[in-house]
Amino acid sequence: MPVSITPDTSTAQARSNDLTGDNVESMRQLEAQAMDRRSRADRIAAFVANFCGSMPFVWLHVLIFCLWLGWNSWPGLRHFDPYPYTFLTLVVSLEAIFLSAFILISQNYELRISDRRNQLDLQINLLTEQENTKTLQLLEQIAAKLGVDVSADSDLRFLKQVTHPEKLIAQIEQSQQKSPAKPTSA
Repeated sequence: MPVSITPDTSTAQARSNDLTGDNVESMRQLEAQAMDRRSRADRIAAFVANFCGSMPFVWLHVLIFCLWLGWNSWPGLRHFDPYPYTFLTLVVSLEAIFLSAFILISQNYELRISDRRNQLDLQINLLTEQENTKTLQLLEQIAAKLGVDVSADSDLRFLKQVTHPEKLIAQIEQSQQKSPAKPTSA
């Protein structure tokens, strides 16, 4: 007598939502922990970079430049930086130097986080590949017990082999040497 299995779609959907919700929460906690472990320099650099990348920063500079140029151009006022505004040029140059340093510090932190995410992604992909390989091996054993001949399936023979990342990297490097990627133009 055949057994009929009818999935309860509402239960499956709820379980799927629970799993994805758990994953999202785990990643949120990892991100929060990474934010808490930042050094003081990373925190300051992130604050400065975030502020400098905002419209209030732009409007503040528009206001300061207008006041500076107005004060030093208006007849009858004591000009502390007359035309060609040498002191203003010095201030803006120093600001650019410090801002670029803060932005580079902030970008370096983001690069470290990105590298960590990439490493996590690679490990999860390798684990998934190992699980898939094991599943194919088990399915092949089940097929053999049921008397199903899968020996002619060349794809199955290839896919059930253990993946060796170092071989894949060598293949990628060899392919890149044959035809190097062309730089994209903006």
